[in-house]
Amino acid sequence: MGLLDGKVAIVTGAGGGIGRAYALLFAKEGAKVVVNDLGGDRHGGAGKSEMADQVVAEIKAAGGDAIPNYDSVATREGADNMVWAAVNKFGKVDILVNNAGVLRDRTFLNMTDADWNVVFEVHMKGTYYCSQTVARQLKAQGKGGRIINTTSVSGLLGNFGQANYSAAKAGVYGFTRTLSMELRKANITVNAIAPVAFTRLTEDLAMIAALPNAKEMLAPEHIAPVALFLASDLAADVTGSIVGVQGTKVSVYRMQETNGATPKSGNWTPQELKERWAEIGR
Repeated sequence: MGLLDGKVAIVTGAGGGIGRAYALLFAKEGAKVVVNDLGGDRHGGAGKSEMADQVVAEIKAAGGDAIPNYDSVATREGADNMVWAAVNKFGKVDILVNNAGVLRDRTFLNMTDADWNVVFEVHMKGTYYCSQTVARQLKAQGKGGRIINTTSVSGLLGNFGQANYSAAKAGVYGFTRTLSMELRKANITVNAIAPVAFTRLTEDLAMIAALPNAKEMLAPEHIAPVALFLASDLAADVTGSIVGVQGTKVSVYRMQETNGATPKSGNWTPQELKERWAEIGR
């Protein structure tokens, strides 16, 4: 018995890296998988179908069941097509993993509108389109479900040269928190993973390249079991969580507020704020 027996999962950006690891493990645990991948390069360039096809072939060779999908997550039509493909082939959908991503790293003063827009279209709009389409299907089915988003340490803490990516991934954080509240009554859990992994998107990033044995230490296969847990009935009571995964370390990110302070009398003045800034920040 697998943890996902009888389930149908859509995994976006599943042609390589983390998404591929998700798709293979989900299938091994009994899920039927829609392997979505536009097949583009990491900058969002033109795509090829081979990436999704290869993962589907791997799943079938191992005895699992999967179909490819080549739609872009960044369009309403693409999201609709993914759900239609799942329902048409497998009769339903139970799990969505929003994993598709692109990078257009550039320092802020040198960033173009295209750099900003492409990253937002894939990460933020793609997460919105796919989540809403799947959530509507899950609600109609009436049996709950799982949505797993992908945020980033860059979005939670910031990272030099990634203003576009950081802003989009911070948006995914807030989106995940709100969606978990709104979909609770429908028994749909919504969580996010903030992964640090060695993939084609990250292999030349300074924070990754500086690590010894990064390819092995930060293999996508370390992240897949966390996604499997969140997708399974074992996590039926887990929602609104932002789970960090770096190698074999798993953590939970939380927004924190300091104790703060009130003015000594009347209203705050800029001078008193300056004097007591350290106290306010404790």
